[in-house]
Amino acid sequence: MAAPTLQQPSFLLANLKAETCTKPLLQRCQDLVKIIEEYPAKELHGILPWLVESVFGSLDGSIAGWSLRLLHSRCYEYNVALEFLDPSGPMMKLVYKLQAEEYKYEVPVHYLPGPVKACIQEGVLPDCPLFHNKLQFPLSGLLTLNLALNPFEFFMFHFASCLVTPKSLPQGLQGSVADSAYFVLVNAYLKYFLPSEGSVPPSPFSDSRGSVTAPSPRSSSVSFGYGVHSQSLLKHHIFHQPSVNADPAAQEIWRSETLLQMFVEIWLHHYSLEMYQKLQSPQLALLQYRLSMSLPCQPSAPPGSGTLHTYQEPFSPTEEHVLVVRLLVKHLHAFSNSLKPDAPSSSAAAHSGPLEELKRVVVQRFVQQKLYLFLQHCFSHWPLDASFRAVLETWLSYIQPWRYTGESGASQPDQNRTVPDKWEPFVQENLLMFTKLFQVLLNRAVRTDLVNAKNALMVFRVAKVFAQPHLADMIQKGEQLFLEPEHVLHHRQPRGYLTPSQGGSFLSSRQRVVTDMVFRVKSHVYALEGQDCQYKQMFGSELRGAVLKLIQIIAQARQTAKRISDHSGEAAAGGSFLSWLGLGSPDLNHTFPGAEYEESGECLKKTHEFLDKALENLCLIFKLNPGQLAQLVSSLSCCQDDGHGKQLPDCIQGENGPVLTDLGRQQIISGLRRFDLQYQGDPELQPIRSYENPLLVRLFYRVSSLVNERVSSVDTLSKFGGNLNALCSRPDFLGRLGRHFLEDPDSSGRKTPRSPARRARLSLRPLASYRLLLLLLLCYALGAALALGPASSTLLILAGGFLCGLLAALCGDKLKTQ
Repeated sequence: MAAPTLQQPSFLLANLKAETCTKPLLQRCQDLVKIIEEYPAKELHGILPWLVESVFGSLDGSIAGWSLRLLHSRCYEYNVALEFLDPSGPMMKLVYKLQAEEYKYEVPVHYLPGPVKACIQEGVLPDCPLFHNKLQFPLSGLLTLNLALNPFEFFMFHFASCLVTPKSLPQGLQGSVADSAYFVLVNAYLKYFLPSEGSVPPSPFSDSRGSVTAPSPRSSSVSFGYGVHSQSLLKHHIFHQPSVNADPAAQEIWRSETLLQMFVEIWLHHYSLEMYQKLQSPQLALLQYRLSMSLPCQPSAPPGSGTLHTYQEPFSPTEEHVLVVRLLVKHLHAFSNSLKPDAPSSSAAAHSGPLEELKRVVVQRFVQQKLYLFLQHCFSHWPLDASFRAVLETWLSYIQPWRYTGESGASQPDQNRTVPDKWEPFVQENLLMFTKLFQVLLNRAVRTDLVNAKNALMVFRVAKVFAQPHLADMIQKGEQLFLEPEHVLHHRQPRGYLTPSQGGSFLSSRQRVVTDMVFRVKSHVYALEGQDCQYKQMFGSELRGAVLKLIQIIAQARQTAKRISDHSGEAAAGGSFLSWLGLGSPDLNHTFPGAEYEESGECLKKTHEFLDKALENLCLIFKLNPGQLAQLVSSLSCCQDDGHGKQLPDCIQGENGPVLTDLGRQQIISGLRRFDLQYQGDPELQPIRSYENPLLVRLFYRVSSLVNERVSSVDTLSKFGGNLNALCSRPDFLGRLGRHFLEDPDSSGRKTPRSPARRARLSLRPLASYRLLLLLLLCYALGAALALGPASSTLLILAGGFLCGLLAALCGDKLKTQ
């Protein structure tokens, strides 16, 4: 084996570091291509750690690297980075060149995912065989453990960690995730090392020494119980790592397995402390206590402590992280579905190649458990906003493998696609993916603002997927199999069921096929939730009540969306020609300057459409009576019509005023009720509207403030200001005319005992309106066309404005009441 990783920096490495700040990326990549081609592996050995760190960034996030997540097709360095990091590009040639010499590179255990790190620090080998036989024990103790990875593993570890390592990304540079260089590279690596057609291209350099860690020796005492908890005692102590025995059959696809395991471990092996505690069994805690008694440099701890206190990883995935995981899920489904149909049985599998065998087991053995925990964590902790769509689509992609078969029927809409019977084993082996996550989603939906079109679309998407013909029947049959009494199983021949937690290469030794459907469903549920889990049926009475509650909330959201849409339409229809000209007095308390696009009339129509279809699909899934549903919706609308919009949200009286109850919060979220909020500040200081010019608003405010101050400061003008106040206070025609052209002293809202007396003021803010400016421009253009000078046009405009003011003063009140 070659010398250790830590060496004195070579002259070549020093030159490359010096050129980093002086040469552009293109020239640096061209120089690296020449160096990789010309220099031997002995000289290139010390370059790889620096090069990997300078490309992907450091594991602690202090070095950003090339910022592949921010490189998009419009960037100059985009194509340069893709060509250099291509699966058959120069970077990979360097990796293969070093791989042939069996160099090793160290990675501190501290940078592993939280559960793996906690497991290793407690003296137990992690479940994933990727880390077996790679631990290096320094003299200082277990706290400074390192992993010795081969060049390919070292490269893929940094590439995968680039996604989850927290980095300070500059604001304003984020673009489409699917267009980033990192996303494109992930897709390229998946297609290259996990091809749906053909085989993995061989390495261009000889690798006869073998670089695959053989599977861990399986214990002969295989438990015949269910789940991972009964297998926890078979975990190996880290001081007794298995030896390396190269498997010739596995050599063909070792890069495929390594890439897949690295992606899964780095991207999916994260979950909260509560979830980690849930996965631990009392037997494992006792085993860890016994092992800690024999470990040097570690104090003993009572059973139940240790790992649970060591693991404190805060995990909150980003939307980009979830989208990359979805890409992985979609590709693995397409990869698995490309399995040749002529060899489905175990006898034929013995004669098939390693890649075909990998296609058969890739989803269930590599991805299922960790993806389930990943999605469950996201479902429980993701904010209640529209960004949850990425998590939702990842889940829907996993539970619909029939969409990625490449057949013509896979392109049909979900509602028209019938789920073939051949997918019934998949539904049974992934029962919790369908039922448990649906229940968690149900709890999210009842707390979400379904008036928002994006949130309504998510509910519609889920209902549409589960309403596919035959799918609900398959799920219901799987639940019936799980609920079959235990005594039925004891009369059957025991079968060994090896869960993913036992470690080892999944391709080195064939597992016996489990043909009993009951055993398969129970094994799946107990493996993910433990043997003491309390399973809630998706089609049981408890969940049916929750579905009816969701239907009620959907009906409320439909009524709210319809009411807001009708109110918006009436407001638009009530905007007369005078109000369009800016002559009507705006209602400052019922305008929404921060209104988003989702509150527009078009989006509210989409909301109504999405919720209508969601109700229809929920009735299909749970076989609800349409008559009862119509009665529920009609009774709900009658209750809302009794006093809708006038009642305050449900609240209790606290020391500092009313306090919302849970019901009141739900009423506000659903838009059923709201507090009557009115603007009580200075109208001149309101936020600038989208239809106003910000520069002109500020300019006219200063001019009007200067004029109003001079009026109040000069004695003669002060008396004139008092007369203006009296004029605006009159209830007759002159008073209405004065209030139209001047700022009403009472228009600033409700008066309080401490509020100072206000005077009638001049307000020039209406002149900053874009529509008024456009109208003035059209008037001057018309005057120019009629051969009128600017002065004549100005006088006519002032006269016309005064006449329109007279008309507004005469008819304004009548128009408001209509």
